[in-house]
Amino acid sequence: MSVSVLGAGAFGTALAISLTQNGPVTLWARNIGDMARTRENTARLPGCPLPDAIRVTDDLGIACQAETLLMAVPMQKLREVLTTYATQLAGKRLVACCKGIELTTGVGPVTVIQQIIPSAAAAILTGPSFAADIARGLPTALTLACGDDDVGALLQRALTTPNLRLYRTTDTVGAELGGALKNVIAIASGAAIGAGLGESARAAVMTRGFAEMQRLATHLHADPNTLAGLSGFGDLTLTCTSTQSRNYRLGLSLGQSQAFDPNTTVEGAATAQAVHALALKEGLDLPITTAVAGLLDGRLDVATAMRGLLSRPLKEE
Repeated sequence: MSVSVLGAGAFGTALAISLTQNGPVTLWARNIGDMARTRENTARLPGCPLPDAIRVTDDLGIACQAETLLMAVPMQKLREVLTTYATQLAGKRLVACCKGIELTTGVGPVTVIQQIIPSAAAAILTGPSFAADIARGLPTALTLACGDDDVGALLQRALTTPNLRLYRTTDTVGAELGGALKNVIAIASGAAIGAGLGESARAAVMTRGFAEMQRLATHLHADPNTLAGLSGFGDLTLTCTSTQSRNYRLGLSLGQSQAFDPNTTVEGAATAQAVHALALKEGLDLPITTAVAGLLDGRLDVATAMRGLLSRPLKEE
C-alpha cells in the first residue's frame, strides 16, 4: 500500500520516518522550507534525520498518488484542508492523525472527513505517543479506529511498523473522544502542578477527568470501554504526566500565571471550549472541562477553579 503523510509537523514527520520501515513515503506540506535539502525537520522535529525513503514535496498531486493519506494537520485546520483539496482526496483512504473537537461544529475528525469527502474511507490514528519517541524508533502502541472493519484491518497491517504497534476498533467516536478529552484533562493536571497543589491533586484530577471522559462517551453513544484503552486511559496517563505534552505545559503556565507561546498549537484549548459548549447544550455535568474552559477564557483563576471543584456536593464514586 502506498502512503503519503499530509502535514509536516512533529507528529506527521515522525509517522513518515517510522513508516519508511515498510517502504517509501511521501511527506507533504504547503511550505516545506529546507527539509528537502537538509533532510531534517529542524523547526518541528530537530535531531531526527529524514530517511532517504521519504520524498518531501509541496505538490499535493504527487502526494495524492498514494492510496492512503495520513491527515497530520491540526484539528481546527482539518476542514479547511479537506475543503481546499476535496477533488484530489476523493475516494482515498484518509486517516486523521489529529486529536480534538472542532470548535465551530462540536464534531471529531472522522465526522469532518465524512462530511467533506463522503467518498473517502475515514479512520483515525490516536493514542499515547510523542513524536520524538516514534521518530527515534522507540516502542509505541496506538489505536486505529475505522467504522469499516475490513478497511481498518487493511490499514492496521499497512501502518504497523517494528516500533509502532496498532490495535484496531470500529468505535471511531470513542477513539475520537479519548484523544480529544485527555488534552483537556492534561491542561487541568498541568494547572494543578503549576499552582503547587501537588501530585495527589493531579491524581485526583486525572481520575475524575477520566470519569468525565467516560460520561461524555456514553452520552454520545460510544463504547465507554474504548476509553479504557490506548486512545483514552493510555493517552491520558502520558499526556498528564510529561512536559513533552504541549497541553500539560499550557496548564503549567496557567497554574504559574506565566505567558505561553501563542504560536504553539495546543489542541486541548479549543477542545475545552467546544466540549464546554456541548455540555451546556446537553445538560452534562463536566466540572473539570468547565473549569479548564474558564481558565482559558480568563473567567477563572486556578485558586477559584479548585475551590469550585472542592466545594461540589459529596457523592459516591
